[in-house]
Amino acid sequence: MNWRKLTSIAEFKEIMVQSSVEGSAFVLFKHSTRCMVSTMALRSFESEYDSEIPAYFVDLIQNRELSNFIATTTDIRHQSPQVISIKNGKPVYAESHHSISAVSASSL
Repeated sequence: MNWRKLTSIAEFKEIMVQSSVEGSAFVLFKHSTRCMVSTMALRSFESEYDSEIPAYFVDLIQNRELSNFIATTTDIRHQSPQVISIKNGKPVYAESHHSISAVSASSL
C-alpha cells in the first residue's frame, strides 16, 4: 500500500481543491495508533485496497487539529478508525470501525 501521509490543514485544503476537478478523487484513512480496533481495520484495509485512487493516511494522535478540520469541512462526524472517500470535492463514502471496506471506499 502506497500511503501519502497527510499532516497539515494546508495539505488537506490543497487535495480538496485538486479533487474538485471533474472525475478526481482520493481516499482518506483516519487512524489512531493507540487503538487495536483501528490497527485491525487498517491492516484489513491495506490488504484489500487495490486502486489507483490516491490514498491518504492521517495519524490522529499526532494530527488531532487536522482531524477536527476534516470533520468540520466534510460535515462527517469524527470517528476512529474512519475512511472517507472524496470525489469532485465532495464526500461520497464514509464508514468507521468494522464497517470500513476498501472495495467500497475505492469504488468511485
